[in-house]
Amino acid sequence: MSATRPAAAPPTGPDNPIQAMLEARLPLRERKKLKTRQTIRREAYRLFTELGYENTTVDRIAAAAEVSPSTFFRYFATKEDLVLSDEYDPALIEALVARPVDEPFLHSCREALVGLVRQLTRHEREELLLRMRLVNEVPALRSRTLESNPQQLYLTVLTRRAGVGEPTLAMRVTAAALAAATTEAVLVWADSDGTEDVADLVDRTFAVLEDGFAGL
Repeated sequence: MSATRPAAAPPTGPDNPIQAMLEARLPLRERKKLKTRQTIRREAYRLFTELGYENTTVDRIAAAAEVSPSTFFRYFATKEDLVLSDEYDPALIEALVARPVDEPFLHSCREALVGLVRQLTRHEREELLLRMRLVNEVPALRSRTLESNPQQLYLTVLTRRAGVGEPTLAMRVTAAALAAATTEAVLVWADSDGTEDVADLVDRTFAVLEDGFAGL
């Protein structure tokens, strides 16, 4: 799908276990900030759907979310950051930390991430699909995705599980492989226009990694 063609609008407000977990850990002030951030993003996705990514300005997004442009920039440094950032990292970290410490890390990641993706697609499928379509189709977003450093999340859990202050080379390589592979899985899902089950794609991705990284 072209990023400038209309698509189904994302849901108007997620009501799911992940959202409940995110809000439960926050004081009232931070919960309000979270909801403002999500409102801005939701209105942006609606405008991207109606007008296309390039034709949607920050001023339009701010007006739709009933905030000022300066407020927009307090939450997102750029329009690209609005698409590329999310609040899911704490949910994944919590799921990973809850796994048995003696379990192989790749298997822990497989169980945690596949479960998280299934919940996200149950409650926020259209929003997630729109995000990944935009990343596939907008050069600036694709470039930023390739430059990003999502392996830091995996390094955080790896070092915590190992009880060390600094990650080893093996940890860095594992985290980099995980980040690249899982990103590719969701981009393949978007490229198929969502016809495949993204959780199954992620599960198959981990099967490939486990075959290649046996013993980790």
